[in-house]
This record gives sequence, structure tokens and C-alpha cells, in this order.
Amino acid sequence: MSATLSAFLDDYAAALRRHLDAPDQAGLAEGYELGRRALVEGISLLDLTENHYRVARAAGGGDPAVDEIALEFLLQTLAALDIATRGYLDGARRYEQQRSRADDLADRDAFRTALVESLQDGFFVANAQGAIVEVNSAFGALTGYGPTEVPYPQPHPWTLPDGPDYRDLVSESQRFVLPIRHRDGRVVWLGVSTSALIKPENNERIYVGTIRDITAEHDARAREQAASRLATAVAAATSVVEVLAVGLDEVRRTVGAQTAIVSVWPGRQTGPEVYISGAQEDSDDEGRALLDRARRTPARSLFAIPDGADYAEGIVAPLGETGDAALWLRFAAPRAVSAADWTLFSLLIGHLSLAVQRARNFDQARSTSLTLQRAMLGPIELPPRFSVHYEPALPPLEIGGDWYDVVPLKDGTIGVVVGDCVGRGLSAAVVMGQLRTAARALLLRGAGPAQLLTELDPVAARIPGAMCTTVCAAVLDPVRGLVRYSSAGHMPPILAEVRARGRLLENGRSVPLATFEPPRRPEATTALAPGSTLVLFTDGLVERRGVDIDEGFAEISAVLAETSGKLPREVADAVLSRLRPAAGYDDDVAMVVYRQPPAPLHLEVPAEATRLAPMRRALKAWLAAAAVPHELAADLVAAANEACSNSIEHAYRTKDAAAQPGSVLLRAECGTQQVVILVLDNGTWKPRSADPGHRGRGIDMMRALTEELDIDHTGPGTRVRMSVTLPAIAFPVANPLRGTNRQISG
Repeated sequence: MSATLSAFLDDYAAALRRHLDAPDQAGLAEGYELGRRALVEGISLLDLTENHYRVARAAGGGDPAVDEIALEFLLQTLAALDIATRGYLDGARRYEQQRSRADDLADRDAFRTALVESLQDGFFVANAQGAIVEVNSAFGALTGYGPTEVPYPQPHPWTLPDGPDYRDLVSESQRFVLPIRHRDGRVVWLGVSTSALIKPENNERIYVGTIRDITAEHDARAREQAASRLATAVAAATSVVEVLAVGLDEVRRTVGAQTAIVSVWPGRQTGPEVYISGAQEDSDDEGRALLDRARRTPARSLFAIPDGADYAEGIVAPLGETGDAALWLRFAAPRAVSAADWTLFSLLIGHLSLAVQRARNFDQARSTSLTLQRAMLGPIELPPRFSVHYEPALPPLEIGGDWYDVVPLKDGTIGVVVGDCVGRGLSAAVVMGQLRTAARALLLRGAGPAQLLTELDPVAARIPGAMCTTVCAAVLDPVRGLVRYSSAGHMPPILAEVRARGRLLENGRSVPLATFEPPRRPEATTALAPGSTLVLFTDGLVERRGVDIDEGFAEISAVLAETSGKLPREVADAVLSRLRPAAGYDDDVAMVVYRQPPAPLHLEVPAEATRLAPMRRALKAWLAAAAVPHELAADLVAAANEACSNSIEHAYRTKDAAAQPGSVLLRAECGTQQVVILVLDNGTWKPRSADPGHRGRGIDMMRALTEELDIDHTGPGTRVRMSVTLPAIAFPVANPLRGTNRQISG
């Protein structure tokens, strides 16, 4: 027995035993490879089968189940031999046909040519310089460059000048894939196999190889990869605009389009929203009409533009199945669209349509849940000098168990409640809604902070999931400048006076709701200094993994010291921006910011026009500290400036240049609902001209910019009183859906 046969039989026996011990596809694949090896090494079928039955008998002992597994292994081994045999017979048959045609040829070269021509694969011979010196007819059919035009020197005429790096046909790599440009303009992908030979007569190195068309396999893989890239790109998008922002870019790059345009018709009464990726071009009436027609066509249909032409300028298709969106892929230059292109377009547009529909479902669910959440969270309108904020940790539905409530009471005080239920998501939101409703009812009935928490205990005990809810309740008295508060295991409020760091209000603390039955809930009272800022919040704002909670308190205190002259909304934004972790909050955050009316403003300046600018700046800063909205503050500054200008220009007119100028006094006060500005002078009143001309409109302007204007000039000097009512702070029930009324570009 030869060493080759012995080694093969040993390897076969070992592989068969492994398969009998653990039958699987890997074992069958090993048997198939052994069959191919038997063909290469010339192992006879008799030796192979005798060895098989000897090993199978010893391993199974006649067990039918083992014999069946062993037979499957043998058949898998013989399959390779069978395929090779059939291939050999087919080749031999073609060989005999060519040989019969070459019987009367004069020499061996003619017979060799006939043999090469019988090959189904493209055949080529290249010299050491890379020039193709011989090809068969199959090579010409695959590339468009046949035997009559050899040699083909470097660079070969089928090379793609702007394609991937060209692998030389005389490369050391024996197998590789090569894209080429067919003579008719098509891009064809070839699988190339090469071997280096030495000609015995002159020791010249030549390269012999074969090529076969693998375009279909390459296109199928490319389509799968493109679909996978698109699916990955839009996987995290939860709104239509996010899907289109990334999806259109991916589709446009994959198909080689210059521009991708999507039009979406959100309603019958409004025009389409346009989303563009790529080169920015104005969409003309013809383009809009084209997209409008496309959206009305059956779903999953594609059309070339212009229809019926050999070369397409672009592709249009409906997007989704609701008839309200269409896609236009515009090419940089007209091009032929192959069957493979149509398959790719259909696959990508189908994936994009699914992603858009999924985003719409997210938007609808988010809008519904957010509307419900806002309705449960608190009032749509807040009293002046308040701001509230809610930030969930569970996008995209944005619901959770944290809540706030601000309740104006009959005696002029204001109740504030901030709470945090255990858990997250919809179940926590259900608990939150019930507790918030109960707390609001208790406030309206006149319960103080401690009484409110005491009466919430039995309510929470009867609500599944409400145990251990933390709540901070407070009653603000803006007139007296006091706040009463009580905390059920909640984060302490932070109070900051003007330009001072905040301090924790840590009194009035007790256990969370429905945990124990304390004999009484404690309550504390502290003063609200003029212009001070009070912040109530849930633990999601300050609790961060790996960070001491005291650091969060310190950061809030520092922000309040820096923002005492900002609006409450701007204070809330500054706090959230300072404390927001890089990856976003990992717990829900609810926050209420309140600004106590500041001390009255008193300004007395000489009646000189140069003094008006500093006075305007001082009044503007005071109005911001009083939490007057910016637009209303601008109106008040303009009205006060006009009143002061009138005093300077008219009340102190004198012909005596040496006379000392008088003074103008400006006073501003902020009450619970109203801002009053007084401008006084001790000059002489000048009656208004019957025809003031292009000037003399100051009083009309002041009246237009304020709600009430009263001018008293009966005594010494003139007294101008202007007032406005502070507006309620409006908050939307639900935020606008992300993705509406926006245009993207890439």
C-alpha cells in the first residue's frame, strides 16, 4: 500500500468516526472534501468503499441507525467524485468532438486551438509584459474583444478608468474578481483564475488564465449590502425627517444619483413638504407635477423619466402605500437602466418606504402619548414668573412617572407640587396621573403642604405601584414673600437670592408616601427675598452614575447665582444644559422654576438726553429679573424711554443756557400680576399741539405700548403712570412632531 493511499484511508476513517459521534453538516462537508481529495490523489472507489465499510462495521456493530449515518457520509464523499466524473465526461465528449474535427489538421497547434475553443470559460494567454497575446471566442463574448484583434497591450481596452483599482491579469494572485467595461458599454464583473508557466523552448514566463461572468452574483451581493447599509442607517431614526435625512443620502450614493427629492403631502389643505439630498435645485412646476402624479400610482411601482426612452434621466416612484409621498432620483446624465438596476431601485425604495412608515407610526404613538402625558403633567397656562420643564428618559414616547403641578389658589397664594413615582414608562405614568389629580384636589380644597402629604398617604397605599413615591409640596405667598413646604422623601428645593448661590431647603422632611404612618408630616416656612429664585426638581436632574449628588446640588446653586437676571425659562435651560450628561439623562426629569418679584427700581437722572441709554439698560435688566417676557419688556422700555424723552425735551425748555437742568425720576414696581412704571419730573407741562406734524406722537406710542396710561400735570411737574398685566406662561400640550415643515439637504 502506498503512503498516499494509507494517509488518505487514515484521514477518511478518522473523519467518519467523528461524524458518527456527532453527525452534523460540518461532518458531511468534510466527507465532500475527502471525495475531492480522492479524485486528486487517484484513490480508487474500491479502496475507498472497502475502508468505509470496515470502519463503519467496527464503529456501529450492525446498528441500523449508525449504518444510515455512515451511508449518508459515504454518499456525500462519492458526490464529489460523481460531479467530477460527469464534468470529465462532458469535457471528454467536447474534446472528442473537437478532436474529430482536428483529425485532418496538419499539426499540433491547430489541435490546441480547437481544444481551447471548446472551453466554455474565456481563455487567455499573456506575456511577461502583461499584453494579452491569445484569447478564445468565449473571451470575446465576455469582454467584446475577440481573437481577431490580439494582441491587447497594457492598458487593456476594457479597463475601467474611473473604477476600482485594476488588478493586472498577470498578477501573482491566482484568483480575483475584476470589473471591466464591455465593448458595448456595460460594466461586467469577471472571476479570473491565472497560472504562471515557463515555456521550455526559451524559458519565457507566460500567464495562462480563464475568466467567467459573475456579474449576476456580484449584483446580488451588492444589492444585499446596499439594503443592509440602508437598513442600518435608518434603524435608529424615529421620525420621518430623520429617516429621510440619512436614508436619502444612502439611496442617492448607492444608485449614483445626483439628487434625491421626496415630496410629502401632509394634508389636503397644505402643499407638499420637500426633502432634498444632493445637489440643490429649484423644483419647477413640471417637477412638482411629476411627483404629484407619481404618488398617485400603485405602491411599489417604478417609472423611468422620460418614459420609453433608451436612456433615463431619472427614476420616480411612490413612497409608502398611503398615496401622500413620492421619490425622484435624478441622474447627473442620462444613462441606460438594466434589469439589475431596476431590482436594486425596487429593493432600496421598498426599504425606505418601510422605514418612513415605521417613523410615521412612531410619530403617531409619540404624539398620542405626549398629549396624554402633558395633560397629566400640569396646567397648560402657568402664572407669571413660572417655568416648568419635563424631560423623559425613554424616547420616543416620552412618558414617565415624574410630574409637576402649579395651582393658583383663591387667597392669592400658589400651590406647587413636584413628584416622582417608582419605575418608568407607561405604568409609572398611570400612577403619576392619579396622584397628581389627588394632590391638585387637595390644594384646591385648601390643604397646606404637610396636610396634603398626610392625605396623599392613604391614596398612594390604594394605588398599585404608588408605594415609595416621593413628593415635595409647597405653597408660595408672593405678597408676603414666604414659602411653606413639606417633603416626602423628595429632593430638597433650592432657593437663591439675587446674585447669590442657592441653598437647600432641607427642613420639613419625612418618609416617601405609603411606606410608614408618621404621626404627622412636618412643614417648614422660609422667606422669599425680592428677586429670589426657587427651583423644585426630581432626582433625575442630579443623580448621575459615579457622581456625588452633592455635586449636582452645587452646580444648580452656581447656575442660579449666574442667572438671577434671566427669565425663569432661561434659568431652567441653563440648569439643564449645565447638568446634562454627555449621553443624556438616564432618568426622567421634572422641574419648576419660580421668580419672586424683585425690589422696586428707583432711577433719578439729570434731564439730559445722554442719560437715556444707561436708564434703558437698567430698566431692561430689572424687567428680566422680574420675569417679564422679552417682547413685553421691549415695549415697556420703549414707552418709558418716550416718557423720559418728553420730560427732557419739553418740561425743562429754557432760554437761559446757564440754568441748571432738572431731573427725571423713573420708578418700576412688579406686583403679583402687574408691572407699573412711573416717570416724574418737576418741569413745566407743555400742551399738545393741535397739529403735531411728523412729531408729537409720543403719547400715542406710549398708549399703544401699554395697557393703561395716566398723565397727571395738575401739580408741580408731570407724573406719567404706565402699567401692563403680566401674561400667563403658555406651554403646548404636545411638542410639534419632529420632521414636520423642515427641509433637509446632504
